[in-house]
Amino acid sequence: MDHFDKNLEKYAELVVKVGVNIQPGQVLLVNAPIETIELTRHIVAKAYDAGAKYVQVDWDDEKITRIRYERAADDSFGYYPQWQADAMQQLAEAGGALLRIKVPDPELFRGIDSAKVSTAVKAAAVANEKYQGYVRNNKISWSLIKAPTRAWADKVFADLPEEERIPAMWEAIFEMNRVGSDDPVAAWRDHISRLKERQHHMNAKRYKSFHYRAPGTDLRVQMPEGYLWLGGGDENEAGVYFVANMPTEEIYTMPHRTGVNGTVTSTLPLNLNGRLVEGIKLTFKDGKVVEYEAESGREHLTTLLETDEGASYLGEMALVPHDSPISQLNRVFYNTGIDENASCHFALGSAYPVNIEGGTKMSKEELLAHGVNVSLTHVDFMIGSAELDIDGELEDGTFEPVFRGGRWV
Repeated sequence: MDHFDKNLEKYAELVVKVGVNIQPGQVLLVNAPIETIELTRHIVAKAYDAGAKYVQVDWDDEKITRIRYERAADDSFGYYPQWQADAMQQLAEAGGALLRIKVPDPELFRGIDSAKVSTAVKAAAVANEKYQGYVRNNKISWSLIKAPTRAWADKVFADLPEEERIPAMWEAIFEMNRVGSDDPVAAWRDHISRLKERQHHMNAKRYKSFHYRAPGTDLRVQMPEGYLWLGGGDENEAGVYFVANMPTEEIYTMPHRTGVNGTVTSTLPLNLNGRLVEGIKLTFKDGKVVEYEAESGREHLTTLLETDEGASYLGEMALVPHDSPISQLNRVFYNTGIDENASCHFALGSAYPVNIEGGTKMSKEELLAHGVNVSLTHVDFMIGSAELDIDGELEDGTFEPVFRGGRWV
């Protein structure tokens, strides 16, 4: 077995044992681009080795996806198959797990009417609202991972000869997931332990608010009562520990829905469902976006903010040091699941109820009453840099530094 094949097998074992943490007798659904068939076969094998009762693979092909937007009738994009939403709901209710290889082509919808994409995305969100509730409340184990595709590698490593781009992407993915270590599973357990230490430190501080300052950013963020920092992974309803995002370098929580005021500017491009948005600038008043700009892709940002009322409020704030391992790769990956782990970020849209005491047992109305944002969407955008300073307000009203120059104090 050569070096690459060995790493591919180690990666598959890692995402099965640490990512979704498959348990004996459990059903696993794998959603994967057809270009990732080699890795997917390894994942299926490792899942059965771990005792999975059944593994279902749903293949995705972005060329077929684009054909729909090019050729389907304009009035068809509000349709989403209910049977597909029902299948996801049944998987969750039966205690199944989801592993998704999420690597959308940053240029997939270039030249496509943004309204078509937004209509289809919203139709899927509405149909899957109950299933997404299971995900956001950690009722099930789920994990989003990465693997190279031609379109993605061509975008990220455009500076390399074509034949070197996919190998370079594989090396980057192996590195950011600690696959090169002798025992990646043990390395991840150590990594999660360090994130948990930071999480516990921040929870002990009980900051009432935060003040973000950087070029183009001057933002004050109030926190709701009972908010919780999380990081690394979490336990599902059955008490099984899983890691929802691989790689991960963040600890995250939620701001108070109506407690955000000021301006924030993005520092990395946003791949919004295959549509690039760059140079985002948002102005908030009492939590809501009241003004917004984008250097490119503004129309895509508009459709995001119009998804529903909650799409114009923040649902997540996450802290990632600018010297994180992914940031040190010094490359934009045009993939939120990676770029958000190289940069502090916020998310427009729904909060995760797990980020507030008792949140998983609250109704929508109760969540809103506790300052928790509710929305059909959840979209992270990156705001970290080597120039970002963050102060935290203590219970006595004094402020102390949390980040200086993009790094933990």
